[in-house]
Amino acid sequence: MYVLKDNFSTYVEGFLGTLQLTFYSSLLALALGFLMASFRVAPVGSLRVFGTAWVTVLRNTPLTLLFFAVLLGLPRFGLVLPFQVFAVLALGCYTSAFICEALRSGINTVPRGQGEAARSLGMNFGQTLHLVVLPQAFRSVIPPVGSTLIALAKNSAIAGAFSVNELLGTYKTINELGYNIVWTFVWIAVGYLIITLAISALFNLLERRYGVAR
Repeated sequence: MYVLKDNFSTYVEGFLGTLQLTFYSSLLALALGFLMASFRVAPVGSLRVFGTAWVTVLRNTPLTLLFFAVLLGLPRFGLVLPFQVFAVLALGCYTSAFICEALRSGINTVPRGQGEAARSLGMNFGQTLHLVVLPQAFRSVIPPVGSTLIALAKNSAIAGAFSVNELLGTYKTINELGYNIVWTFVWIAVGYLIITLAISALFNLLERRYGVAR
């Protein structure tokens, strides 16, 4: 317990860093995932190709490699931002591919007649998707989206290797002070457990309220 007591401020700083990284990356992943899912079911061929390429490339690229590409590659092209912003970009873009596929699977569960009925009322593709299809698809994709965001929270640990303030990176500071490494990681694990359980509780609440009855 003294490891936590003596280094409480360090743990809190890392915990808040991970929390912030997870929050902003989740917002970006949800926004891009929603956009790419729209592209993948769009009637325009070029949009479908772009959405498919986005998902294929990101889902088959190791996250660590993507971190290297974003944090070390983009500054070479004149884009210089704080490392935390680069980490949000890497995590958000990577996770958006999985969010996209979860949303697309939900869209495929909506009966085709729903879209046809909307179009018969004069709705265009955008209106049909956003007003009719996605609200119904959302109900069936709550669990997989929640699981994906939990994975994002754990994947944020990679950012610590790139000078981003987050929870796992606190072990370096604490280890240099001579504290027991086992208990150092135990309290780090507790921090991640708190974050993932909070996300799980949020999506369980959403599922009970909006999910499809089984």
